[in-house]
Amino acid sequence: MDESFERAMAVRRQVLGDDYVDAVTTKATAFTAPFQQFVTRWAWGEAWLDDTLEPQVRSLLTIAVVTVLGQLNEIRLHVRGALRNGCSPEQIARRLRRDHPDRPELHVTHETIYQALYVQGRGQLRRELSGALRTGRAARKPRRQPDQRRSRFTAPMVMISDRPAQACDRAYPGHWEGDLIMGLGNASAIGTLVERATRYVMLVHLPGRHDAETVRDGLIATITGLPEHLRQSLTWDQGVEMARHHEFSAATGMQVYFCDPHSPWQRGSNENTNGLLRQYFPKGTDLSVHTAADLAAVAAQLNRRPRKTLGWDTPAERLAMLLTDAS
Repeated sequence: MDESFERAMAVRRQVLGDDYVDAVTTKATAFTAPFQQFVTRWAWGEAWLDDTLEPQVRSLLTIAVVTVLGQLNEIRLHVRGALRNGCSPEQIARRLRRDHPDRPELHVTHETIYQALYVQGRGQLRRELSGALRTGRAARKPRRQPDQRRSRFTAPMVMISDRPAQACDRAYPGHWEGDLIMGLGNASAIGTLVERATRYVMLVHLPGRHDAETVRDGLIATITGLPEHLRQSLTWDQGVEMARHHEFSAATGMQVYFCDPHSPWQRGSNENTNGLLRQYFPKGTDLSVHTAADLAAVAAQLNRRPRKTLGWDTPAERLAMLLTDAS
């Protein structure tokens, strides 16, 4: 079936309901081609009755159009009045369903109302309609369901839910959490890495920029100084700075796992460390003034602090034990 016809029918299904559209479509089976052509134009606001259509088709479509236009006009009056009273499209859609539970032809979604305002309105009409909305926007911001979230990167992400049990268990070393702490106006940044078992901290110097290429190179230079058994995995959020994560993995042999959106607790050790680092790198300051030597000195100081969670060992002592055992 023609794609434009399918799109047109989808629009009308949203407004009129499946039962009505299916009934009209079934009755028009014998006149498929002209019916599809008509409904396609009708769905996009260009409805008319073509003089070349057969009388039976014209009769059927006349009845359908008169019925539908009557229903749409009633919806239009409801929506216009409610908008003038300061109601949002969602409030309007909910009240229509509640006030008219037995009239499915009046049941529309708030997205349908938004699209009617933004897509169908033109010129002065569009300005008046959008002006009735509390946001005052001239365009509709698209909405997606959580399961429709698009990947931010061209290379597929491996989510934290797929991280192996060993990476989740802090008894196994070599699994790291990472992030950026940002400077004034997000113009500068420092990369932070925390080993989950020992809480050992490494800081990544990012001179000048913190785009995907710079972050990739900084992480590779920092991580490759570790022995192989301490390079198991890296957990990061979905920031654009990790767009080259697949190249980092290829260079280091470390799989990158990505946290769920807005879930900083999935990198708990790293978040805690970032808080500690603000003692040295306050918010609202230019982080580019700090040299690689400055970052190494701060990391060394943090790694010498006894930690309650480590039985008052220091991260440096715990890491030294791992290196001794491995040797």
